[in-house]
Amino acid sequence: MPRKIAAGNWKMNGVGAALSEIDALIAAHPTPVSRIVICPPATLIHRMAARAQGSALAIGGQTCHTASKGAHTGDISATMLAEAGATHVILGHSERRADHGETDAQINAQAQAALAAGLTVILCIGETEAERDADVTLAVVETQLAHSVPEGVTAANLVIAYEPVWAIGTGRVPTTDQIAEVHAAIRTHLVTRFGEQGHEISVLYGGSVKPDNAAQIFAVPDVNGALVGGASLKAADFGGIITALDAA
Repeated sequence: MPRKIAAGNWKMNGVGAALSEIDALIAAHPTPVSRIVICPPATLIHRMAARAQGSALAIGGQTCHTASKGAHTGDISATMLAEAGATHVILGHSERRADHGETDAQINAQAQAALAAGLTVILCIGETEAERDADVTLAVVETQLAHSVPEGVTAANLVIAYEPVWAIGTGRVPTTDQIAEVHAAIRTHLVTRFGEQGHEISVLYGGSVKPDNAAQIFAVPDVNGALVGGASLKAADFGGIITALDAA
């Protein structure tokens, strides 16, 4: 069975004082059933990894460059993330695709760099509201999978996160039938392409996941966890999601 994963994406939020939330999260969930990952801003990775040492909490980055080093002002490499204490990295998030023009080909190259550095990739896919309204969601998702996910991945180093763009941070959540349809299509693609490994790759749902709707979402077939934005910033909120996932 795919591993249950609760991943928190802090985005551009959090300074040193926010590390107290990590202490509270670790204290409340010392031995979770699920894997817990927090992806803070790059400025907090090293301090957060030190804080989480010896606990069940893993730390990740929010992006990485395709190169391991070089003249790329403001960027961060997968090697740097790993040295800072990260074990995971989010790639292909819709905000990176929209704000920085990242393409499927670039995300594929980033994923290859991350894998070479020993990181587990949390690779995001999802449709916009216009694409949902045009009834091309499955085609969009399958195209992103086909071109963003590199060859040779395994269940140990790849996680897929389905995030309908129109549901991120808006409070809008697809129906459970809509989530089930997309997750089933993702699973079919993974199994067709990667064989037995495709059955084991964790597929997360992301898009306004909160403690009060988490259990309903986690009951949907092929939903193996969540990639959580705003609700991951507070230990109490994210803890409720972790509790629901542990019980699913």
